[in-house]
Amino acid sequence: MPKESKLLKQAHSYFTANDYDKALFIYSQVVSQDPTNTEYQLYCIFCDLGYENDEKAQSLFDYFIVAKDENLEEAISYVQDVINAYDGDNTKMMGLLKDISSTNVESLNAIEYSDFMELVQNRGSFKEAYQDIMFSTKVAITSKDDLIDFIDKLIENNFDKTAYSYLDGFNEFFSYDDDLTKLYERLGKKNIDNKSQQ
Repeated sequence: MPKESKLLKQAHSYFTANDYDKALFIYSQVVSQDPTNTEYQLYCIFCDLGYENDEKAQSLFDYFIVAKDENLEEAISYVQDVINAYDGDNTKMMGLLKDISSTNVESLNAIEYSDFMELVQNRGSFKEAYQDIMFSTKVAITSKDDLIDFIDKLIENNFDKTAYSYLDGFNEFFSYDDDLTKLYERLGKKNIDNKSQQ
């Protein structure tokens, strides 16, 4: 793994853990290695935004990480618009962020976590609610707390493979996170216990 991507991975994990000081320090190192790279510069701006408004910074970061893989230039341009709107027009900023979350949910054919939890209440069981949607819909996770809660419930209800895939999917962003490490350990212990019972 090149040094830049290793540093980025580390900085991303600090950013998603809301440790903007450490994230900004590492992002600045990456920028100094490639000063004309707009993507790297944006990560520093996300940190600045994080100091002012945690939720907006995290939403924008999540959107950018997904969108840049499809079209980096478009993602950069869109995020720059959002940041410019944030500097001047708060209502426009909120509108753009709403667009981001609804676009993510629609394009992934996903259900937001809060809506999924309502479904759980209506069905009276996490297991039944998840079985209803598991083959047709993804659950869109937008915060670390929801992610921990969701994976925790997946493990409790023996959806171990799905739990692993969500953990692996988010591991890039939370690779140094204690809570996720504990969930990996729970899954590992569970698999060992199951094998010893067979």
